[in-house]
Amino acid sequence: MKTNKNFSIYTIVILGLMALLPTSVLAQQNGITRIDLQKHDLSIPGIESVQARIDFDAHTAFGKHSHPGEEIIYVLEGSLEYQLEGEAPITLKAGEVLFVPAGKVHSAKNNTNAKASELATYIVEKGKPILVMQK
Repeated sequence: MKTNKNFSIYTIVILGLMALLPTSVLAQQNGITRIDLQKHDLSIPGIESVQARIDFDAHTAFGKHSHPGEEIIYVLEGSLEYQLEGEAPITLKAGEVLFVPAGKVHSAKNNTNAKASELATYIVEKGKPILVMQK
């Protein structure tokens, strides 16, 4: 019994620590690299913009997630398939854009044999996590 209790406590501690890791650390574990480029307060109190480059290795995917604000995606290179909740999948290639409404669950996938990259711009409330993973 004592072992199970200790295991449960350790599991909770580890999961709690993982929640504090930057999304860049978590993303790099599955062939996706996130580089935060800039973060600035906007003229609307409590709102900020965050911009990041996300690189997808060949045949990698980032699972279902949402953001507490809007996301504007610009595909920099390659092509990426996006699945927004309740909509048909859409594949974008370099130079194309996508708007993701606040709270909309979505995922991204590189179905090709080449690297793909996007520039993601988030307009979010300060102090909220940029990313919320779905189960």
